[in-house]
Amino acid sequence: MNPRVKSFLFGGRGTGSAISDLALAVVRVSMGLLIALGHGMGKIWHDGQFGPPEGFIQSTAKLGFPAPTFFAWCAALAEFGCGLLVAIGLFTRPAAAILVFNMAVAAFGTHLHDPFVASGGGRSKEAALLYLLPFLLFAFTGAGHFSADAMIRTMESKKE
Repeated sequence: MNPRVKSFLFGGRGTGSAISDLALAVVRVSMGLLIALGHGMGKIWHDGQFGPPEGFIQSTAKLGFPAPTFFAWCAALAEFGCGLLVAIGLFTRPAAAILVFNMAVAAFGTHLHDPFVASGGGRSKEAALLYLLPFLLFAFTGAGHFSADAMIRTMESKKE
């Protein structure tokens, strides 16, 4: 496999220290499961029905997407599927990059006119940005040593 493609798909060698890689794994698993189970699953399965809620499809339409149902599905599957991939550390860089894009659309599209932080509750950019930032980190760093990507890298290097 081309080394550049392998590096993009499966990340680098980690941080260089076990404790730092452990911290990276804790954040990666936590953020991946939070977005997948806390947000993505609710957009795929809700109120006993399968598929994005009508309100989510309507908010996707308000953003100007040409096929709002399709793009609502894309966003829901990105949050759920890519969140799980990030959690297990498989294809972490591309999965995290997709989530960065998804959260950027949420922060600067859906929540464009909302305040940065809603001190009394309500809509704001804050949650989308708080998800965007760690996924941006993983898009650049990869999953670290304690991940499926690292196991694949190790197996690939033994073949060479």
